[in-house]
Amino acid sequence: MRDDFLWSGLGLVTPLKARVVGRIPQGVNGVSIDTRTLEQGDLFFAIKGHNSNGHDFVVKAMAMGAAAAVVDEAHVDQLSGIGPLYVVRDVLVAMEELGRAARQRTKAWVCAVTGSVGKTSTKEMLRLTLGRFGQTHASAASYNNHWGVPLTLARMREDAKFGVFEIGMNHSGEITPLVDMVRPHVAIVTTIAPVHLEHLGSMEAIADAKAEIFTGLTPGGTAIINHDAPQFERVRAGAIAAGIDRILTFGAHKNADAHLNFARRRDNMSHVEALIMGKTYQYQIGAPGVHVAMNSLAVLLSAHAIGLDVDFAADTLAGFMAPDGRGAQLRLPLADGNFLLIDEAYNANPVSMRAALDVLAASPVGKGGRRIAVLGDMLELGPREADLHRELADAVIESGADVVHASGLLMKHMYDALPAKRRGAWAPNSTGLQSHLPNAIRSGDVVMVKGSNGARMAPVVAAIRKHADQFKAEAPSC
Repeated sequence: MRDDFLWSGLGLVTPLKARVVGRIPQGVNGVSIDTRTLEQGDLFFAIKGHNSNGHDFVVKAMAMGAAAAVVDEAHVDQLSGIGPLYVVRDVLVAMEELGRAARQRTKAWVCAVTGSVGKTSTKEMLRLTLGRFGQTHASAASYNNHWGVPLTLARMREDAKFGVFEIGMNHSGEITPLVDMVRPHVAIVTTIAPVHLEHLGSMEAIADAKAEIFTGLTPGGTAIINHDAPQFERVRAGAIAAGIDRILTFGAHKNADAHLNFARRRDNMSHVEALIMGKTYQYQIGAPGVHVAMNSLAVLLSAHAIGLDVDFAADTLAGFMAPDGRGAQLRLPLADGNFLLIDEAYNANPVSMRAALDVLAASPVGKGGRRIAVLGDMLELGPREADLHRELADAVIESGADVVHASGLLMKHMYDALPAKRRGAWAPNSTGLQSHLPNAIRSGDVVMVKGSNGARMAPVVAAIRKHADQFKAEAPSC
């Protein structure tokens, strides 16, 4: 019989502010809002989303082995009798309260990360690095919004030594309530970029929205800011206004507390030299790119801020691998050789697009190979969206891309600005590239795929990988 439950059944009643229908479970092993990923023993929260209502899946959740479900008063009568139910007024609010209770009971050092670019990669580097020092709990995928943050908190075990949380936003005021739940000891702003301009209107407004992360810092906490970022002084002013005394900076700027001396690509890794708090460090990161190296400085400053051995922390970064959709590199087979796929399909904005193109430029091609950029629309850029796409053409040319395939009406502005010899296929949406593109790849190529999540470039990556799978299956056995 388990005695190490994530939450005891009785211990859930108070934070959820619930009444219980049915027998109280002894405990729950996890927390879920999705039956597709639910595991036996989980507590299932019947969250109402834009396109679905979790109450419609409670019966399925219980059949799959959920220990109990959290439901609202409006649905309790129709669900009574299927298993233990924690009945609340609002399911999302109840999950938020459970998250707050998790934060209150833990003694873990907590880090929070926001920024226009690089949140998830920085979070994953923190997960890896802090994990070498003790049990580390971190956000899954990009669980950084109004349900992802409290869900991640609710899943944090009481004995965790470190917690790492990604904090996202689309509008002003969204970070404040999230960071109020997380209450980090260290808060990082990776950079400021023209993302969500459609909603926020200006870079100043974006900077102010990101600086909200400092409002939730615990007393004596540390703010870590990219010194090279546009609106750096505005973000720093936001930290000062929030009463933060300890502000550390990173970047190529000579006055940064963590200063990047160089980052050189070698064998799909970054070899880095940096001056951090007056001491020189040389280390490797298991993913290429100056932008990756830059964010590693924020990770090492975090280790310094919470009193960890920075040398040891730096050594762990050789084991970092870029996540799928955020720079993951895959060597895939073809009939007569192989090619390199750089998967940047999760999201895009002008800054991250240029960073990905820099990685493409630095990636060596094989014999007879080409550099191929496959680019989808960058969304939520506001009134200048056409110009921002058109201006990308210069960066594409500088990257040395031999062939550019594009999808979307916005990316057509970039495509039309390219020399004719570099233009591959264009389609009004990514579906139009999925059948054509895989057959256009040849041995030795380096193929980089990137676009905003709404541009649906992930299916393009999936189509390329499926095409390559047939050659893997046909490869002779040894």
